[in-house]
Amino acid sequence: MNRADRCVVFAGGGTGGHLYPGLAIAERLSEILAKNNDTMRSVFACSVRPLDSEILGRENAEFRTIPAEPFGLAPRTLVKFVRTWGGAVRTGRALLRELRERHGEVLVVAMGGFVAAPMVQAARVEGCAVTLVNLDATPGKANRWIARHARRVFTAAEVVGVASARSWIHVPPIVRRTAVPPGDARTCRAILGLNLDRPTLLVTGASQGATSINDFVISLARESSEFFAAGCWQVIHQAGGKADLTAIEKSYAEARVPALVRAFLSPMGPAWGAADLAISRAGAGSVAEAWAAGVPTVFMPYPYHRDQHQRLNALPLESRGACVIATDAIDVDQNVRTIGPIVLGLMRSASGREAMRAALAGLGPADGAAKVAAAVAGGVA
Repeated sequence: MNRADRCVVFAGGGTGGHLYPGLAIAERLSEILAKNNDTMRSVFACSVRPLDSEILGRENAEFRTIPAEPFGLAPRTLVKFVRTWGGAVRTGRALLRELRERHGEVLVVAMGGFVAAPMVQAARVEGCAVTLVNLDATPGKANRWIARHARRVFTAAEVVGVASARSWIHVPPIVRRTAVPPGDARTCRAILGLNLDRPTLLVTGASQGATSINDFVISLARESSEFFAAGCWQVIHQAGGKADLTAIEKSYAEARVPALVRAFLSPMGPAWGAADLAISRAGAGSVAEAWAAGVPTVFMPYPYHRDQHQRLNALPLESRGACVIATDAIDVDQNVRTIGPIVLGLMRSASGREAMRAALAGLGPADGAAKVAAAVAGGVA
């Protein structure tokens, strides 16, 4: 078989956290193959959620939707999962057969989440090799199941509570190139139309936004407007598609805090590069991007996860002095009282931020995408 007649299917979706790492690997894969005068088609199998099509369309990636639903024990969620499982697997099998007829060899790279599981089941039936890329410190049910059927498992996180993970191949964080700063702080601020010399605070709840983070930072800016003004701080705020951007912009204006407010920032590289400090959720992608950009960050892990895996994602950084993990109390007033002093303290302390930057630099390069892409280019069978 001609090695050019190959195809890789990246299976995952539902959030940007399952899509962007796949895009990063596909990007590095194309670079490796180009150097070797080789080719491999990349196709994404994603969910039917509009966010998936929006992200992949913006990245000009080829994709197919899979009618999958998340697994859950709540009666309504469980019923939807059971009803859609068979159809999702059949759709996945049809996709794999179509690609195999055209390309011969088809590899499935599971990126985790509720789309990955039916695609892996489809791959098992169709005899396609599977590689799992685990991103979270606490793998979900889907990833634990997929790991038992994958020929190779990579993990970009220090896994907790899974005995078999000792045999998984550990790689650094997986970050797409567009999330890496394209230049120094002044260059990145110029790209975004910001004041080149003002210290900059980046606020992000990741691709879907985070209401509690939005409310916290706006309230902090209002209550500490004189502090923001005295330090000449400006804000980049990625608020999410469901946020009232006009209201957020008005709040910053009333507090006399210069702010660039967007539902979604693409690419993220200039935003990270412009930042002296960040406030962020602690999804695997956000932690990886903060690491890659070397930006001191106050992580506010998603508070509703029972296993608190976002906290575990950021814990290796905190243990090395490379970030701060703060508990999101959801209540805005309590967050201002407890997290506000942490943020203001870091805004005040250039030496504190520099120490965190040095700790981040000591973690090494965030080049996990290249390592996984090299393995995929070499074949996973």
